[in-house]
Amino acid sequence: MRIILLGPPGAGKGTQAKIISERFGIPQISTGDILRKAIQEQTDLGRRAKAFMDNGQLVPDDLVTGIVHDRLAEPDCSRGYILDGFPRTLAQAEALTESLKGQRGGIDFVIDIRADLSRLVKRLTGRRLCKNCQQMYHEEFNPTKMKGVCDKCGGELYQREDDTEETIVRRFDVYESQARALESFYASSGKYRPVNGDLPVDQVTREVFAILNH
Repeated sequence: MRIILLGPPGAGKGTQAKIISERFGIPQISTGDILRKAIQEQTDLGRRAKAFMDNGQLVPDDLVTGIVHDRLAEPDCSRGYILDGFPRTLAQAEALTESLKGQRGGIDFVIDIRADLSRLVKRLTGRRLCKNCQQMYHEEFNPTKMKGVCDKCGGELYQREDDTEETIVRRFDVYESQARALESFYASSGKYRPVNGDLPVDQVTREVFAILNH
């Protein structure tokens, strides 16, 4: 099963991808995680990508497409995968479709998790991550027992540089400028399905599985 999860930053793609991954035993492939690792390790790709991400802009297609192509060739993707955060542009979608030609039909489902901007700002500005284990928390919806300290490993929590309100609004605007082209591209394939991401997580999950089990 090959799945694409679309949606603006903070819509819940990562959460749903983890649930799908556990249920079907296929890997979650997050381009955001791959890029952040490259930034942390200060690779050439990481340095080039950081300038764009810090300003709430999309990382150029040529930096992302090559990473995804190589990742999909790894053995754990032979039974399927979940693309979380890719493609984000029409050019990326076209490149992905071309690279998957001959692989028994390519992508099976394209699920678009839609969400309201005001809700996204509230979700992301309160988001905190552990510096050690990367466990995610939220100051309102999923707070730690001790403020600023990870419940899981005791590590220090931090806010990502791109989780400020100003950057979130820019990221949303950049996403929306590309989203309609992606919707049109995948709608023509008959595999595109929108989901209301403003619902509680468990309800979103039920909608997603209703699509995947159809």
